[in-house]
Amino acid sequence: MDWDATTYDSNFGFVSAHGRPMIDLLAPRPDESILDLGCGTGDLAVEIAGTGARVHGIDADARMIRTARAKHAGSGVSFDVADGHTFTSAEPVDKVFSNAALHWMTRPDEVLARVHAALRPGGVFVAEQGGGRNVAALIRGLRTAAAEQGLGEPVLPWYFPSPAEHAGRLERAGFEVRLMQYFDRPTALAPGDTAADWWRMFGPSTLAHFPEAAHETLLARVDELVRDRRSREGTWYADYVRLRFVAVAT
Repeated sequence: MDWDATTYDSNFGFVSAHGRPMIDLLAPRPDESILDLGCGTGDLAVEIAGTGARVHGIDADARMIRTARAKHAGSGVSFDVADGHTFTSAEPVDKVFSNAALHWMTRPDEVLARVHAALRPGGVFVAEQGGGRNVAALIRGLRTAAAEQGLGEPVLPWYFPSPAEHAGRLERAGFEVRLMQYFDRPTALAPGDTAADWWRMFGPSTLAHFPEAAHETLLARVDELVRDRRSREGTWYADYVRLRFVAVAT
């Protein structure tokens, strides 16, 4: 999907903010080589590099990479456009890190194969992604609104696995799972943003399957359907459910 990198940074910076605890799990050390898979606009890659690690960020979206290069020029972090399903690494890396990106890569076995190939034996893969019931209320709201308006079933662009499903995939790809966490993390949207704004940012490919003239009416109805459970004292929350794991390449 094509990202609006400017809006992503200004209104959806919580994606990187909530990823910061992942750096503790990654435990980067000076001179380690680390690949940030799905680096977005590069904020976490640069934080990791601040430990002395050598970091390379990749993302499939060219606008994200252009923004990362402009924001972090002189940081020592390199950024390139690459697809998580097909990327290669010139040399094996010590660790692969990924925050809020793997669920966009809908052929997970291909991604895990590329990560395993990029890691040295004993290398560590640390990641967090949407899992299982992630944004279930937001999805249910859109499905209901679309059905009411005769627009059909939404086509969703994500892979949200259960812990058991993803652990099995990791093991089949040659990883030993050391940690698997599955937890609710209701996440506040930017002031003034509603469920409709969340769908505009993260679901444009889904909305594109509906007639453009129907979008605003559809999204207004989504807001009506989820308002009672998603809005607290004027702040809207996305019902995020996260899957976090640490795995070692065998």
